[in-house]
Amino acid sequence: MTNPPPPHDSDSDALGPADLDDLVDSTDLLDDPRALRARADADGYLFFRALLPREAVLEVRRDILAAVAADGWLDDAAPLEQGRLDHRAIDTIPDDELRDDIGVSEQGYVHIQQVESLHRLPHHPALLSLYDDLIDGSVFVHPRHIVRAMTSHRGLSPTPAHQDFPLVQGTGATWTCWAPLGDCPRSLGSLAVLPGTHRRGYRPVIEAPGAGHIGAQLCDDDLPRWHGADFAAGDVLTFNAYTVHRSLPALDRDHLRLSMDVRYQSTDDPIEARALTNHADVDWATVYQGWGDTTFQRYWLDADLTIEPWDDALIQPSRRIC
Repeated sequence: MTNPPPPHDSDSDALGPADLDDLVDSTDLLDDPRALRARADADGYLFFRALLPREAVLEVRRDILAAVAADGWLDDAAPLEQGRLDHRAIDTIPDDELRDDIGVSEQGYVHIQQVESLHRLPHHPALLSLYDDLIDGSVFVHPRHIVRAMTSHRGLSPTPAHQDFPLVQGTGATWTCWAPLGDCPRSLGSLAVLPGTHRRGYRPVIEAPGAGHIGAQLCDDDLPRWHGADFAAGDVLTFNAYTVHRSLPALDRDHLRLSMDVRYQSTDDPIEARALTNHADVDWATVYQGWGDTTFQRYWLDADLTIEPWDDALIQPSRRIC
């Protein structure tokens, strides 16, 4: 196995440990929906330790690692659960076949999306109970789950500071669930949020490297400090569609960084059409190959949804300059 490449060069607003305050733990508010909503309204995010059973998360991790290993990108001399990368194999992925928003090749991402347990976990009772308290109306789970399987490939950059709304659209009342699929310390490139930034609504976008390829213009003179954490499997960070967030630069380049993004909203609010498609850009029949259970297949067909078209103007860089 070759030595790992050095960490990506950080940009001008890259974050170090001294730039981060700890995420506020809201686990003690789970039995108090009113207080939970008040904190969500104030901060634009909620963080919970061990909201999900650790073993349920590690099951998804093992299943995804098996798919990644089958593509030859893990060091087969190390235990599977470590997710140790084979840098030489990763470097063979051609740049034009890389999903630079994910970390692996386009076909490799299809294999990840075919993991059945990945599509079951977002419907865990602990998550449904949380969003039932947080969201007005019946809770709808978007089927367009995103997995970040960040490797050491030369074509990858940390996810820039951005809002989810331009990329998800539909309603600004959508909430994202970000959950690490395994322990994810800051050194592995965990997530950070800017508390309170949801209150300004949609922000003009700028071009930026990394997932989504857009960033949020941050022109505020009074921006708060970023909040982050060392995450453990089972921890959950959820935030509003307008809350600015980003990934930290990965200092550990030897291990796969796995995480899951899932969106939740009310069935009373509009949803953008692409939110009902698969994130690997293949049809659902391809995703469902080999599944043993149909419970979470095409469940949205039974929902009474107001579907809106994609608005490309929301992701066009603004001419506005801070």
